[in-house]
Amino acid sequence: MSTLLSLGHGYSAQALARRLIPQGWQVIGTTRSAAKAEAMRADGVQPLLLPGDLGPALAKATHILASAAPDAGGDPFLRDVPDLAQSGATWVGYLSTTGVYGDHQGGWVDETTPLTPVSDRGRQRVLAESQWLATGLPVHIFRLAGIYGPGRGPFEKVRDGTARRILKPGQFFSRIHVDDIAQVLEASIHRPNPGAAYNVCDDNPAPPEDVLSHAARLLGLPDPPAIPFDQAEMSPMARSFYGESKRTRNDRIKTELGVTLLYPDYPAGLAALLRDEAS
Repeated sequence: MSTLLSLGHGYSAQALARRLIPQGWQVIGTTRSAAKAEAMRADGVQPLLLPGDLGPALAKATHILASAAPDAGGDPFLRDVPDLAQSGATWVGYLSTTGVYGDHQGGWVDETTPLTPVSDRGRQRVLAESQWLATGLPVHIFRLAGIYGPGRGPFEKVRDGTARRILKPGQFFSRIHVDDIAQVLEASIHRPNPGAAYNVCDDNPAPPEDVLSHAARLLGLPDPPAIPFDQAEMSPMARSFYGESKRTRNDRIKTELGVTLLYPDYPAGLAALLRDEAS
């Protein structure tokens, strides 16, 4: 039986599990929350509550997906689970971020672009990527753009009036629907290429204010208020995202993995979220 060990079983890993379990896969997911463990079990995922013994799960795992956030020391699983590098898995995926490329002032980046992160989060991801690649395992790196999907769309804030269009000229972000992340991961499982890195994003990087305006139009509501970036009240985390502007190319997931995006741009993705809400 094919068995996926999901280290840090979060939003993107859940979407992959929804694709694999109906195909007869066993999915084992780690969590530190008893409540999340129960939710995982309800979804057909075998929970592994941490801290716990990963040994039996590692012995069974034919595939590993690592999606835990790194810290200053890099990937926490590689640090805390010494036996991880001895796994016999035939495919390992590491979920990273396009933040590893840093700021390109709205210019385009691809997988050959040098990694020049400007944030602590980006630097930690670069470190974690290098740590995974150094294990000698069949590692594949997936650099995710801004993730949206069910429960993570802009509609709630637009509806309740808390959305704000932050205006910063030349600001571009790339995005990806969580279901497209899942299909990219599954495609890589079927076409492994250890050592490869893939940008996982849609075809239409866009200013963030455009996405909010489109969401408002879909809801039949007026545009959220516009605020210049230098006047906006934002958390340090939110402000740091505006310290990077780039447009990310996704050619490799199409040419190497044969992926056709379910939601190639944010209008398609937001329309689907609204349809799902109504169903």
